[in-house]
Amino acid sequence: MLGKEIRMRRILNSSSGKALFVPIDHGMSDGPIKGLSNVRETIGNVSENADALIMHKGIVKSSIGRMNNSALIVHLSAGTMLSPDPLNKVIVTSVEEAVSLGADAISVHLNIGAESTPKMLEDIGKISCDCKKFGMPLLMMTYPRGKKVSDEKDVEMVKLAARVGAELGADIIKTNYTGSIESFKEVIDGCPVPVIIAGGSKGSDLEVLQMIRDAITAGAIGVAMGRNSFQHEKPKQFLKAVALIIHEGMNVEQAMLESKLNERIDNRCKAL
Repeated sequence: MLGKEIRMRRILNSSSGKALFVPIDHGMSDGPIKGLSNVRETIGNVSENADALIMHKGIVKSSIGRMNNSALIVHLSAGTMLSPDPLNKVIVTSVEEAVSLGADAISVHLNIGAESTPKMLEDIGKISCDCKKFGMPLLMMTYPRGKKVSDEKDVEMVKLAARVGAELGADIIKTNYTGSIESFKEVIDGCPVPVIIAGGSKGSDLEVLQMIRDAITAGAIGVAMGRNSFQHEKPKQFLKAVALIIHEGMNVEQAMLESKLNERIDNRCKAL
């Protein structure tokens, strides 16, 4: 387990033990969307404050010399928006290949409630064994999604998704925030491994940062934030604010002022 412990220290912030991850794997599912067209530029913009970047194997070569001090998490699951079942995530590489690419951890995606859930469970169970073999931390992105799921933020559904990931051997779970500190505490209490939240849908800076602050208050150790970071008009400043909330324990107003997102936000915070 020594190798896994060493790599866990690489992907978590050394001072706080918490996590600010930035997934940039969206090109697989959605193509070169806004913020990811020039992936090398994106990596340079977001890695200044990210503890780790999450990407597919083919993008790793674009990260060379651009990642600052960010760790590398190679994503093994894939699907595209044109797939017959976009909720079905298939395995497109291996833990062994991720090791050869210099990964500090690997990640997989699991949709609890999709028709393909049984196959995903089987695949991820095998990957979990490989992670133990190679001493690789396993980040599991587990979401309640599918025909039987009417609300992807329902606390009972999120609790199930998080616990399934832990039962499969994940070292860190990424899942949806349930909307309140009280309800998300239930998720934390029912999951014996650290939990980070998904960055969520696009929202105002105040809304997104407050969500992260509330999740930390509930017991989460961080966030994995994609579109809300790399599509931001000022990604470096925004991620600095996120980092200050997660690692320094600042409230939203303090973090927005300290990060100097822009003059409009500064003035708005001073008026609060």
